[in-house]
Amino acid sequence: MRALVKYAPEPGNMEIREVEEPKAGPGQIKIKVVAAGICGSDLHIYDSDIAIPVRPPVVTGHEFSGVIAEVGEGVEGWKVGDRVVSETAYSFCGKCEACREGYYNLCSERKTLGYWYNGIFTNYTVVPAERVHAIPETVDDISAALTEPLACVCHAVFDLATILPTDLVLVNGPGPIGLMTMQVAKSFGARVIVSGTGVDVERLALAKELGADYTCNINERPLDDLVNELTGGYGVDVVLECSGNQYGINSALHNIKRRGHFVQIGMGRPEIPFYVEALNYREPIVTGSLGSRKASWEQALDLLARGKVKVDKIADVRMPLADWEKAFDMFRKKEGGKFILFPFEEDY
Repeated sequence: MRALVKYAPEPGNMEIREVEEPKAGPGQIKIKVVAAGICGSDLHIYDSDIAIPVRPPVVTGHEFSGVIAEVGEGVEGWKVGDRVVSETAYSFCGKCEACREGYYNLCSERKTLGYWYNGIFTNYTVVPAERVHAIPETVDDISAALTEPLACVCHAVFDLATILPTDLVLVNGPGPIGLMTMQVAKSFGARVIVSGTGVDVERLALAKELGADYTCNINERPLDDLVNELTGGYGVDVVLECSGNQYGINSALHNIKRRGHFVQIGMGRPEIPFYVEALNYREPIVTGSLGSRKASWEQALDLLARGKVKVDKIADVRMPLADWEKAFDMFRKKEGGKFILFPFEEDY
């Protein structure tokens, strides 16, 4: 079968290769990949500048929806033909403090699908049965393929932020993660501002279409002006920072209220100077966010099933797997929203 393989360390070293079709071992499920999403981390794997352990040669990719093709020995509750998605935390120690408390996303021994174990930019993948979740009937394959990034958002918002219906929330960065984050925040009943730059005009328009109460193109209007107008100078209650950009982070810290909640979701450069005095003068409750856990997947699928989060218009670029280089290049240039690849061209 064809697969997009990171075949050696160092930048590049990725190509479509013929690989052996896998079989489901004991406790495993083999899944036919129907739709596969490109994540920013996939570009980092290509560039070899990601901190998460990668073990070449490895089939890349981890965001997907599919159909069970084979059930391994000892697996119960699943059958061939079930529509499913899978968590990316392929393995973890299960013994450390983080694992015991259900936060295996922070396990130092965690090994990830598409990084350490063969992923989903291919026809079939094999995963542990414990990581599999059923796709609700009301959720289509394209939307289901975005369950993984939405689960990451759910972990950030449900586990790490405190949002009340009376809150004003700032979401920095109207990319796919930001647009999903805005909708999850709206599910709490909060009002939401989505901010971006002049290159985000279409994405900001989509944010409004998807339910944002306010949008701000910072190249046309200072974010400070809008926040001051809406809050009387107090600042926003919650910041969900999705840009990973130095300006965005500092602007958010400048506009958060005293003892507001700040969650860093977007990943940027390893070192970014930031407005450290805001930590002293405003006492914000600041946290980062990494990956997801089981509850996050359940929350994501529930939000999709109930139409609280809509992702079909976010997944606006769709190509066969053979066009992965073009897709990666467009993704890097932000020439689209979420990119979906199809390993089986008949599904495209």
